[in-house]
Amino acid sequence: MAAGGGEEHEGRPPYIHSMLAGGLGGTFGDMLMHSLDTVKTRQQGDPNIPPKYTSLGSSYYTILRQEGIRRGLYGGWLPALFGSFPGTVIFFGTYEFSKRHMIDAGVQPHIAYLTSGFVGDLAASIVYVPSEVLKTRLQLQGRFQNPYFNSGYNYRGTLDAARTIVRYEGFAALFHGYKATLYRDLPFSALQFMFWEQAQSWARQWKGSRDIGLPLDFLTGAGAGGLAGAMTCPLDVVKTRLQTQVRSDLPNGTGTPPPVSPSSSSLKSSSTPPDVPSKHTSEASARSGESQQPPQKRNISTSSPSTHTPKPGAVNLETSSVIKGLKFIYQTEGIGGWFRGVGPRVVWTSIQSGCMLLLYQTILRKLAVIMPMEELEDVK
Repeated sequence: MAAGGGEEHEGRPPYIHSMLAGGLGGTFGDMLMHSLDTVKTRQQGDPNIPPKYTSLGSSYYTILRQEGIRRGLYGGWLPALFGSFPGTVIFFGTYEFSKRHMIDAGVQPHIAYLTSGFVGDLAASIVYVPSEVLKTRLQLQGRFQNPYFNSGYNYRGTLDAARTIVRYEGFAALFHGYKATLYRDLPFSALQFMFWEQAQSWARQWKGSRDIGLPLDFLTGAGAGGLAGAMTCPLDVVKTRLQTQVRSDLPNGTGTPPPVSPSSSSLKSSSTPPDVPSKHTSEASARSGESQQPPQKRNISTSSPSTHTPKPGAVNLETSSVIKGLKFIYQTEGIGGWFRGVGPRVVWTSIQSGCMLLLYQTILRKLAVIMPMEELEDVK
């Protein structure tokens, strides 16, 4: 995994080693950040006005004190685990396969790294997007019949969530936000691994050895993740705004709400069967005769964690287009709007990437000792 040529062939681990090391490293990184991911999900998906969860620190403490660790801060950990391990296994297998074949075909190494990161994340998205949908809803819900926070969701567990979503919203609901997720995560993965491969190459040249040590392994991964996170911040901003904005369900002048799309991710009773209305929907029905105001819906982000929180009073984008959303944010909020939350995003992606890629390299070295195998260069 160095810059290319003979060194590239010399340092190639067997595919099975790359996939196992990537799966274990990626899963550990995701589990490490899960509690903070839960807090961000609560902040972004809170349907209450004014919102219950405001600053990161106070939200973290409130969830911990009221709901504990397992059902509170680590709500949704099971679908996160089930999605993270196979997702990262697929990613690293696809990444290594694509990278090696392109380099062997004479493709410039940086282009090979960039393209392979893009293709790897695209392949893994088939697994991680549905798991993120389940994880995000369970994170927002917290414990079953949560007395501290009414999210509109009320699943008994992961299996019940999957069954309920498919039964009442359709299978497509498990892929809600798929397109918006790809717009952000594919460029991030492509840039992250291109930067990481180059940083690893520089570090090896500087140290004069393929073993650069744990500190540099962490720093190269953290630097690559942080830089990629900063560069893709505008995509994170527009994705979060598209998936968390509050908007009217009713066209002006109509008296009845439109039918709910099977793939919609409303925070109002989307997890509750139609014949068993939740407290949230019952209260809304009771107020229906008192006001002609159309109901509102907030879609929640269903992908990897976002650190962007729209500023109070931010204008709705009124579009589903990422490009139009970017233009609108620039017109109304300037360049600063594109990079709102860039600091926390850089910290977040740096820690997650640093831990994942440090473990990836460490596990690869351990596997080379525990499970010595011939290099699979003849696999075409």
